[in-house]
Amino acid sequence: MTLAALKLPDFAAARRNMIEGQIRPNKVRDERVLSVLEDLPRELFVPERLAGVAYLDESLPVAAGRFLLPPMVIARMLVEVGIKPSDTILDIAPATGYSTAALAKLAAHVVAVESDADLQRRATRLMTSLGLTNAEVILAPMQQGWKTQAPYDVILINGAVDDVPESLLHQLKDGGRLVTVVRHYGAAHAAHTGEARLYERLGECLTFHSLFDANVALLPGFAADTTFRF
Repeated sequence: MTLAALKLPDFAAARRNMIEGQIRPNKVRDERVLSVLEDLPRELFVPERLAGVAYLDESLPVAAGRFLLPPMVIARMLVEVGIKPSDTILDIAPATGYSTAALAKLAAHVVAVESDADLQRRATRLMTSLGLTNAEVILAPMQQGWKTQAPYDVILINGAVDDVPESLLHQLKDGGRLVTVVRHYGAAHAAHTGEARLYERLGECLTFHSLFDANVALLPGFAADTTFRF
């Protein structure tokens, strides 16, 4: 049987459709970001069985309790955080490294922190195979960030949090920005919604504003401490 007979997916066409059908219509006009996402092979960052649906506008599971963010969500986060070519970036919870690869194509240096050893190894291999020498994926607790190379111009958290850890906010430079999704809970903690937020440090002052609705999975280790204390 020939390769043509196998009817392999046309991933280049899928990337173009993702850009024109999902991302560009959702307030993403930054040509740098659009170009990076159109060139980046998202199918490499998901389990092989999911390669054919890698460009759907939904979260995709890559390990137990871990997902790649939907293309529209990651695209808008990349735009809203305002990445400059000279930036040093901290990428939290990259999973297989899709966000890390995109950031590495937009910025000077990327430090990614992943707490799952299998995901960290896979992300490292993918950075090497893609020739992204300005990105490193470190195995460490994600909530703690990576103080060794702090402070950072940009911090991106790949998933939802109940609260942004202070340890991460303290690793922002003056003028630095952090983008993530923060969850809001309904009555009796039974239901939740999420909103993407952009935080900015200006001297000792930290501000944030809401960006857009985004219901994505809560990252392990980023749930609020609900323990009752006297």
